[in-house]
Amino acid sequence: MILQGKRVALPSAPVVHKQFEAHAETTPDAVAVSWAGKQVTYAELDVRANRFAHFLAARGHGRGAKVGVCLDYSIDMLVAVLGTLKAGAAYVPFDPAYPAARLQLLLGQVPDLALIVASPATAGMVESAAVEVIDLEQLTDHLAGLPATSPDVPVTGDDVCYAVFTSGSTGTPKLTAVRHEGWFNLMNWLKVEYGLHSGSHNLVVSAFGFDLSQRALMTPLFCGATQYLLASRNFDAMMAYRVLTENEIRVVHCASSTLYLLVDWEKARGGDALTRLDYMLFGGEPLKVERIAEWARREGNTCTLLHQYGVAECTDVATSYDLAGYRPGEGDIAPVGKPAYNTDIHLLDEQLRGVGAGEYGEICISGAGVGAGYLNGKGPENEKFTTIVVDGEPRRLYRTGDRGRLTEAGELVVAGRMDAQVKVRGMRIDPTDIERALGRLAGIREAAVVVTPTDSGEAELFAFIVPSGADLTEDDVRTRLLRTLPRNMVPARFTNIPRLPLSPHGKVDRAALVESCRNHCANSGTAA
Repeated sequence: MILQGKRVALPSAPVVHKQFEAHAETTPDAVAVSWAGKQVTYAELDVRANRFAHFLAARGHGRGAKVGVCLDYSIDMLVAVLGTLKAGAAYVPFDPAYPAARLQLLLGQVPDLALIVASPATAGMVESAAVEVIDLEQLTDHLAGLPATSPDVPVTGDDVCYAVFTSGSTGTPKLTAVRHEGWFNLMNWLKVEYGLHSGSHNLVVSAFGFDLSQRALMTPLFCGATQYLLASRNFDAMMAYRVLTENEIRVVHCASSTLYLLVDWEKARGGDALTRLDYMLFGGEPLKVERIAEWARREGNTCTLLHQYGVAECTDVATSYDLAGYRPGEGDIAPVGKPAYNTDIHLLDEQLRGVGAGEYGEICISGAGVGAGYLNGKGPENEKFTTIVVDGEPRRLYRTGDRGRLTEAGELVVAGRMDAQVKVRGMRIDPTDIERALGRLAGIREAAVVVTPTDSGEAELFAFIVPSGADLTEDDVRTRLLRTLPRNMVPARFTNIPRLPLSPHGKVDRAALVESCRNHCANSGTAA
């Protein structure tokens, strides 16, 4: 089963920063970036990025090099990113929001790292790296003496533009590389399909290390719009909502859990900053439609909600679905829609053969967005990038490990991970199915289910529930859940918590929940 995206011609050299340069030439005085009360125009940002590109080139860090960026959101971050691209190199985010231990682990996972761009606030986090750490502020005078024009570097669509870390089943971070062609294709699709333009100003609300944040950073500059950045290392809902209220922001990209927080903030304060947006693009984790349904139906809400699916290995977004057309039924999963331009979705069985109509299969992605592979991959992980023959032609694709099917309307539905199922009391279970059932119970705002081992080594389900009102008792939740789920799918333990913890990427932090299980398993009985 193949779901084909629209074929759209790309330039002979689909290079992302060339679009930014075109805007710098045609609208030099337009505001490119707004941050902490400061603004920089397209012309100013272009000159600063050019000078940094010349700095890199002079040190031999040109085409094919990898430049680490460990900066808080700032104008300097965009200078570093654009300058790296202009030099023909690829940037690698080292997110300052990460715990120190994780940053130390990541620093050792980048082969042939050239240098790291940091600031006085972040340099200490990467000082153990075996490469030079530079500070743009300290280089101000030196950079001012370098050419203001773009360096003459032949960058192609096959060149790597960035590489981000994505956690894998092995527990070792994987560094997945994205090509210019895929990134260009993604932003061109967003621009053309959804009519983004010079007024489509954007606010970044996700952490820098997130794959989603790379297109959130660059898409407004690709379209000639203004990029708004929060003056905060970690996501701050109050600050984000204030920036949305005070500026003409039209677009936000975020994880689903971040969307819930923003919606809750707006509902609690009776605001309309979100309802006035043109687009909210979100995904990255299973959608809990009930968390946003009331807000989405609010009179006067003109925000288009785009539920999207993709993986970091394939330039972040592969499909998109306008939730305005979704009419949920009992137990339904919201679709993630149809493919982006020049992108195909394949549903395959274990032998990489297409499954039948309506059947579940592994979601595989082919087309322009498929990345260059794992830069630090040495084992079976790289086998996820493979080749199959379609209509007599070889097609390179990526096996996502996600399980999905197509609706009768030809929309993709993602049912969960192929490897997410666990055996509990002899039966294989996907915890996501339990979370959906809990979310449909009255009095529960949202829920997360994790798997923990018992003293005997058996797998046990542990549910964390966020009540919409008073705390719920364990017996009450269990009794109601048994009306819709078989006994083996009902968690052994339940506990109330005020909110689900989020990772720096804005997703539910399941590792923190598992750790909470370990610390508090002794306090079982009634929900606390």
